[in-house]
Amino acid sequence: MTDEFRRAATSPFDPLRREFLKRGAGTAAAIGLASSTFGTAYARGSDEIRVGLIGAGDRGTGALRNILHAAAPGVRVVAIGDAFEERIDKSIALVESKIGKSLGVPKKRRFVGLDAYQHVLAEDINYVILASPPAFRPEHLRAAVEAGKHIFTEKPIAVDSPGVRQVLALHDIADQKGLKIAAGTQRRHQAGYLDTIKRIHDGAIGEIVAARAYWNQGSLWHIDRQPAWSDGEWMLRNWPYFNWLSGDIIVEQHIHNIDVINWAMNAHPASAVSLAGRQVRTDTVYGNVYDHFATDYEYANGAHMISMCRQIDGCANNISEALVGTRGNSQVDQHIITGANAWKRDPRVTENDTSPYYQEHIDLVQAIRGGKPLNELRQVAEATLSAIMGRMAGYSGGRVTWEEALNSQESLAPGPFALSGTIAVPAVAMPGKTEPKPA
Repeated sequence: MTDEFRRAATSPFDPLRREFLKRGAGTAAAIGLASSTFGTAYARGSDEIRVGLIGAGDRGTGALRNILHAAAPGVRVVAIGDAFEERIDKSIALVESKIGKSLGVPKKRRFVGLDAYQHVLAEDINYVILASPPAFRPEHLRAAVEAGKHIFTEKPIAVDSPGVRQVLALHDIADQKGLKIAAGTQRRHQAGYLDTIKRIHDGAIGEIVAARAYWNQGSLWHIDRQPAWSDGEWMLRNWPYFNWLSGDIIVEQHIHNIDVINWAMNAHPASAVSLAGRQVRTDTVYGNVYDHFATDYEYANGAHMISMCRQIDGCANNISEALVGTRGNSQVDQHIITGANAWKRDPRVTENDTSPYYQEHIDLVQAIRGGKPLNELRQVAEATLSAIMGRMAGYSGGRVTWEEALNSQESLAPGPFALSGTIAVPAVAMPGKTEPKPA
């Protein structure tokens, strides 16, 4: 990515989405006719995984280590891109120290700036890791699908509804091209969760009538602003604190727990009402995100989920998911079912499970090498929109339906974005005044 966004004169997100959606079916047909990069590799008899990393922060670096573990020895890192050069250097040094050898990524394949993703995708890769801040995800996904790459995408896949709609459109295009896509909702690749959800789907607790989902923890990391940094650089380096970059904590982090309940329900919520705010992190150094949400989600069958997320020090922590059924209950995160079909997964088995951070890459690699279907875009897009719906309800103080969230035209981007740009911190949402206002 160069220091200037390639469309610095316009909004970095909306024009890309409008262009994509305007092209519609024509785009789908055009992309669908292109061959998959990995399909070409298979034609040559190679099953080598050639990795490109877009976004070399902590999560991207972790994902790079995970794929090297999951697919070794048949994996090679080809190219890495990030907005900041020192993050690429730090990422490579850390991974090399862990694996005990050089990654062999020369300077000419280390791309710096906001357009680095284009250069990474132009290299001879067949597996791309998308780990930049979530605001960039729809455009990076679009470009990766157009380039015919298999994808590991971090969650969430967007920060607002226009971005979700773009990604939903990409789901079928990726299937047409035979692309394999896994998302960073790693609980769907965790053996204990898989065992528990299967039992629930087989009727172990009967019909689900209520659910609880929590991600309550202390504060996050924060990087002090340096005198030489522009507004754009400061925001990008502290991206979790700006809703236009992260989606706010309910979207960026709590999506994991919301996704588990959607998975168990085989559905997404129909509506949301939320009490939320910014009680402790009130200084402008923390951007414009909230520090807590408590959301009542209702599903189409009448079941309610109480959803809580918080990032405040000194409070009780709780990261979990639970279900109440007509024949029993489940503490899903502990792999426990009570009631008529009581069951608890043997902790000794769980201790020996492969880490889900490895397993999600193992599953993706096996799908690629075995030609098996794997495309998690729709489920992660629905989890993202579920979280966005909760955020909209919290910001506005109103009840928000799935259709209102899906069709919303609201873009969180504050305007043209460049690393050297001057950008005011967007206003903090005020319930009762922020759209959509309460009915």
